Amino acid sequence: MRIGQGFDVHTFGDGDFVMLGGVRVPHNRGVVAHSDGDVVIHALCDAIFGALALGDIGRHFPPTQERWRDAESRLFLHHAAQLMRERGYALGNADVTVICEAPKVGPHAQAMRECLAEVLGCDIDRVSVKATTTEHLGFTGRGEGIAAQACVLLVLA
Repeated sequence: MRIGQGFDVHTFGDGDFVMLGGVRVPHNRGVVAHSDGDVVIHALCDAIFGALALGDIGRHFPPTQERWRDAESRLFLHHAAQLMRERGYALGNADVTVICEAPKVGPHAQAMRECLAEVLGCDIDRVSVKATTTEHLGFTGRGEGIAAQACVLLVLA
């Protein structure tokens, strides 16, 4: 088995929604990002790439390449899952924590789990999505941005 962890952060900018776990979540801000800025999927990809010792998401999808501008992050996760399977692994479980004061994640967590499980090709009971605040401390507490951390367990298929 292999364990990986990932982290991603984006600053808030203009917009009226954020993408989280492949789900469009209404919010009074958007995120500043080269792709769709889905911190959940970006952290999850980094966790998978880390478990496989394949670098980070920027190595696979460089933000300097225009072809990834405004790309759906689900494409990134699909790629990570494909690399996982090609190397003989399956997802044991994935655990993601969104870190923000807003938007509220709870009402959308189930839809995120469903989307992530679908892209990863696994049962939903292998995917956890939860959230926490920083009690108004730091950049997330001040409402300047959003972050996510993820860990995965990969097992030989």
